[in-house]
Amino acid sequence: MKPTLRQTLPLTMLMAAAAAVSIVPSARAEVPATCVKGVDLAKLGPKSIVGQGPHGEKAASPEVLALSEADVAKIKEKHFKVGISMQTVNLDWSQLQIQGITDTLKKYGVTVTGVASAEYQVDKQIADIENTIQQHPDGIISIPVDFTATAPTYKKIAKAGIKLVLMDSIPTGLKHPEEYATMVSADSQGNGQIAAQILASCVPQGATIGLVNFGVDYFSTNERTKGVRGWMKANRPDIKMKQVDFTDPPKVSQIAGDFLTGNPDIKGLFAVWDQPALDTLSSMRAQGIDIPMTTVDLGLQSAIEIAKGGPLKATGSQRPYDQGVAEAMAMMNALLGKETPGWIGVQSLPVTQSNVLESYKTVFKKDPPAELADACNKAKPACN
Repeated sequence: MKPTLRQTLPLTMLMAAAAAVSIVPSARAEVPATCVKGVDLAKLGPKSIVGQGPHGEKAASPEVLALSEADVAKIKEKHFKVGISMQTVNLDWSQLQIQGITDTLKKYGVTVTGVASAEYQVDKQIADIENTIQQHPDGIISIPVDFTATAPTYKKIAKAGIKLVLMDSIPTGLKHPEEYATMVSADSQGNGQIAAQILASCVPQGATIGLVNFGVDYFSTNERTKGVRGWMKANRPDIKMKQVDFTDPPKVSQIAGDFLTGNPDIKGLFAVWDQPALDTLSSMRAQGIDIPMTTVDLGLQSAIEIAKGGPLKATGSQRPYDQGVAEAMAMMNALLGKETPGWIGVQSLPVTQSNVLESYKTVFKKDPPAELADACNKAKPACN
């Protein structure tokens, strides 16, 4: 059975508190004194988009979507209408995407006709999209729940003369630019490189690290692991890598725990997004293992763990609000008849203990909550 988006999308905001058990240092702990602190944030991570799109597209920056004064005047004159079809609206990641889209479209006088939430159900998303088509909007912005099962329905959008902008994935068989204007996502490979660079600073020469990888063929998660492997091979060829795959996210804690038990030589870990990282952290705590770990994406709980200065050292984060802005800008370009690149990549964001408060504000567009600030203040040393 084809996995649904609940199984496939590297959701940044699936938050569950890690087990509150004190870590007992183990014989594995060989963290160099320079770990993280020896990494210059100003030089951390790529300064441009390093990945390629799902079909090998050349990376394009959101800057290519800028509108002229004449473009803006025309958009405001046309009073365009746009619908949004999400996999769910019950995640911070989704809400930040929607907020970025709606704030930007409103600025240019474009009306959002509604936001449909499929709740990860293929049949519901198909119905959502068909209902939205019947409302005759000028455009639809959407993330597929399943990029194969929903593909025939997405093809109906172009046939109805409606512009389509995609988030994070492209339904199977859709052609650019005939059937969709662009796909917008984070530079997942760049985020993987950030995670690799920090992890490398935390393990000794000749160490073995473990990769807790998503075992489903999905564009963004593939790119993350590719970024880690590529950076290590190019910059730390002395590091050996072992990998364990999961396909069912709720089972990560057990899978990662068994992986660590069977591989006592592992001195560091990368988890493909932040919720599997938190689940792996729970397994580490249960076994009394204290080794450094990095991941991709930033949620509140992962931010708190980074702030504490514990095993979770850093993440390469998406910028979901900024992705929403880019999706809105891409839609307005499409509505004006402009051809946009097949893939727009949003710049990576490195997050460590030293900049976690600032990074939270960058990602969430609001001040850090008290529990994150408290975690920073209680850490030894404190954040910043």
